[in-house]
Amino acid sequence: MARGAPISLEIGQRAVALARDALEKALGPDPPTDPAAPFLTTRLPAAFDEPRGVFTTLRQSPSDLLRGCIGYTHPVFPLRVGIPRTAASAALEDPRFPPVEREELEHITAEVSLLTVPEPLRAGQPRDRPSAVRVGHDGLIVRWRRAEGLLLPQVAVEQHWDATEFLSETCGKAGLPFDAWLRPETEVYRFGSEVFREDVPGGTVRPVPLTG
Repeated sequence: MARGAPISLEIGQRAVALARDALEKALGPDPPTDPAAPFLTTRLPAAFDEPRGVFTTLRQSPSDLLRGCIGYTHPVFPLRVGIPRTAASAALEDPRFPPVEREELEHITAEVSLLTVPEPLRAGQPRDRPSAVRVGHDGLIVRWRRAEGLLLPQVAVEQHWDATEFLSETCGKAGLPFDAWLRPETEVYRFGSEVFREDVPGGTVRPVPLTG
């Protein structure tokens, strides 16, 4: 999986299957101390040995309401490590939600987002930042001092936000004022993502189109 190359449907399907398997083990009667441990020697395509940023998102089915989302922004772990750890963390450690119970799994879909490396959002002046944001393509990261907020590309599409709203909501995610992106000292980064999701819990995995 060369840097910047499109991710095949096969890899996307295997990624979501890995997340589902990790969820089953993490919520099972004898969960591993490290959710990635059972998969360190599993036969997987070579792409799963490459470091890559990844998020696992859990949604209630059929309502599609968010149930958990955790990830790594930067390529710090190979996918065979990152996917199981983010899947288990999304189920058990997202502070916005109570831990997922095992019996919930049959009512939860798994979604995996495979990220490109974040890059600074290039704009002449802070007020020009909306013109540099590509809704339906970019995810955003906002940083100011110790505050940081991240929103995946699909969030802006699902919420029907324009570029200005997307920047503002990412600031809000960081706990900053919604107009903090207008400050020169606020850092803004963007990244790309390819997303794969089960259509029903444990069902067929399909790519999620990200269009504005």
